[in-house]
Amino acid sequence: MRFDAVPMPPAVAARPRDGRGYPVPAITPWADGEPQFALSDYERTARCARQRECSVCGVLMERGPVWRVVGTAEAGAIGQALAAGAPYRNLAPTLEAPGHRACMLYAAMVCPYLARPNARRSRDVEGADEVVGQLERGTARGATGAVVGFADYEFAITATQVLFRFLDVVEFLPHREAAGQLAELQAELQGR
Repeated sequence: MRFDAVPMPPAVAARPRDGRGYPVPAITPWADGEPQFALSDYERTARCARQRECSVCGVLMERGPVWRVVGTAEAGAIGQALAAGAPYRNLAPTLEAPGHRACMLYAAMVCPYLARPNARRSRDVEGADEVVGQLERGTARGATGAVVGFADYEFAITATQVLFRFLDVVEFLPHREAAGQLAELQAELQGR
């Protein structure tokens, strides 16, 4: 699905765009006037964590659930826990920051890496996530992904990283192709 065919949340539509028209997430760094997609800016991410701002649109997230997009390993772990009736909590911290439900549904559909199982990382990403580990350039997303809602999050800001832990799964929306989330995004944008 082309990114410009995906309905855009209003706060995302207000974001700066790259030369192709892609909105630039709030935590994305810039270099020489160009967004550096697939990287996270330390200061921007720390601000989002401290002020409870969405990592995609940069707008305040009200108290209550937050969402993030996960790849195959974590989607599998969450799915297994839920199927067994067990709680899931990512005890290992992750670098992936939370956002609004609509923003994460949108991101899952338009980010080339998140959208398709055969998509590959364009850059190395050093992680602090024991479920996912280090993501090297060329790593495929894997067979499934998911948009996951959590009751809340915790964070720690170190000298070099902003780390997140997510508490209590409240929604699990797995997908093979993120385009399968289109109906969820449309319903969310229409206020359900």
